[in-house]
Amino acid sequence: MAVGLYVGRFQPVHRGHVYAVNYVLERVDELVIGIGSAQFSHEPENPFTAGERFTMLRLALDEAGVDRRLYTIIPIPDTQVHSIWVAQVLSYTPRFNTVFTNDPLSRQLFSEAGFKVENIRFYRRAVYSATYVRDRILNGGNWEELVPEAVARYIKRIGGVERIRNLSKTDKVRGVKGKGVH
Repeated sequence: MAVGLYVGRFQPVHRGHVYAVNYVLERVDELVIGIGSAQFSHEPENPFTAGERFTMLRLALDEAGVDRRLYTIIPIPDTQVHSIWVAQVLSYTPRFNTVFTNDPLSRQLFSEAGFKVENIRFYRRAVYSATYVRDRILNGGNWEELVPEAVARYIKRIGGVERIRNLSKTDKVRGVKGKGVH
């Protein structure tokens, strides 16, 4: 059975992520979705908790009609040591045989560990990126059109818009950048 791994930070989940999941599911029987940098939250680049991102993924994939039996969502914390990150991923996830990523470092690490690695075709990358969604939120732009409707409602319900704006102010005061390293 073909089982794929797709790791992302999902800060927040947007329409490009849903496209990526569907793209991968056309190529495998099951998918393990790893919520990367799971230990980080309440930072400008990582505003949402792993649990919130899990919920966003479920809401987005349910809205898109993706069968829950086809995927598993696993939070995966970073190790801060690249050379052991793949081993950590393996300890958190069910077995998989193909990794789907466009991240050069992840590609290198999984390739060195002997995994088949495939790219995911980007879907309107200039528009569908979590950084762009967060930027639109910060600048008062229409961010809702970039995320599934259920995700937009959830972000509003948990105070995500205010959190992103407040974290940006706090970050400027402290002069700190968010983290996100394997």
